[in-house]
Amino acid sequence: MASIACDPGGKKRILVACGDGPRKTIRLGSVSQRNAEAIKVRVEQLATAKLTGIMDPEAARWVGSLEDKMYAKLAAAGLVPPRDRQHPTLGRLLSAFFDTVAVKPQTAVTYKQTRTAMEKFFGEARRLSTIETLDGDRWRQAMREEGLAEATISKRIKTGRQILRQGIKWKMLAENPLEGVKAGSQSNASRMFFISQEDSAKVLDACPNVEWKLLFALSRIGGLRCPSEHLRLKWEHVDWARGRILVSSPKTEAHAGRDSRIIPMFPELRALLMEAFEAAEPGGEWVIARYRDPTCNLRSQFIRILHRAGLKPWPRLFHNLRGSRQTELAAKHPIHVVCAWLGNTQAVAQTHYLQLRDSDFEDAIREVAAPHAAQKAAQHAAARGCTEAPAALAIPPETRGLLGVAAPCGAVQVWQMTPAA
Repeated sequence: MASIACDPGGKKRILVACGDGPRKTIRLGSVSQRNAEAIKVRVEQLATAKLTGIMDPEAARWVGSLEDKMYAKLAAAGLVPPRDRQHPTLGRLLSAFFDTVAVKPQTAVTYKQTRTAMEKFFGEARRLSTIETLDGDRWRQAMREEGLAEATISKRIKTGRQILRQGIKWKMLAENPLEGVKAGSQSNASRMFFISQEDSAKVLDACPNVEWKLLFALSRIGGLRCPSEHLRLKWEHVDWARGRILVSSPKTEAHAGRDSRIIPMFPELRALLMEAFEAAEPGGEWVIARYRDPTCNLRSQFIRILHRAGLKPWPRLFHNLRGSRQTELAAKHPIHVVCAWLGNTQAVAQTHYLQLRDSDFEDAIREVAAPHAAQKAAQHAAARGCTEAPAALAIPPETRGLLGVAAPCGAVQVWQMTPAA
């Protein structure tokens, strides 16, 4: 596909056929035969890439390291795009990515934060081909030294990785230097907070009107994402007869079959929905009508409500309401059912929503203490010549068999239940 020709004075040139006309000439000047052979190999790889659309990573790295003069010769032969048109720099990639990306507003905010962080550390003029995995590790360390949370660092690394993957598709770089950088978990356990039913009742009492009560209850009882799913809820989505609610989900609507879901009309929700329906304007379409203005700051209003309720605002105000509900439901229903109701996956629920509560420890202690107390009572009854524990203990039949308790003994006595040592 390529050959080396020697000119008078020791100068060399490479003749290459690119499949689009006569052979092209790349003049090398006075170079050794060994260097000319090495360049010939790369030129053949570039010619193959032009025909197949598949760039050899080593050839791509070689091209990225070339000085402008040699690169211009390859561009003149049609083997690579001109640098003054492609500009394979980080700034060029970021501009192209943000010109073409279409994401939700909140995701756009996160992407913008990643863009700012990458521009600050690497520099907009940095050639993509010069960014290595070591640079990615240094970027991660720099974010840690800034005091950013591990979850934030993880999100930025993953977003940066996604941006660079797109650069590979656009043939701006050969490989992703962030693929080998450890992102870490985006979960931050320190920001998880369980809102108890007692505190929930205090919040409801402090809400200024029924719509605010619904905003709170739809998150804490219905598990809706606030405010996106609340503001899409219409009265026609409320099935009073079947006790179900259709929830439209803008966060997951891009995924097939996940644009909406159906949740039960939990008793607490039914009562508030009935109250709101009776107070709604005749012919009203939206369940939440008063707080639809995009400039309405629900977070600030919610913090004032919490202070009025005598509660300290918890981290991730609305997210933890949803997480508290998923934790409660997961203790009573199969996890696949709960995830279907809340519109997330089991992996996401386990990482970002499910919490360990104090009541989980208390329930476990009670489960251990009760059989131990029953065994003590049965042993005491046997010592008194009685073959049946007192009726007040209500020992289940399967437990009686394990404890060796069989026939009734006559007199009913009151036994003190003592906790396990």
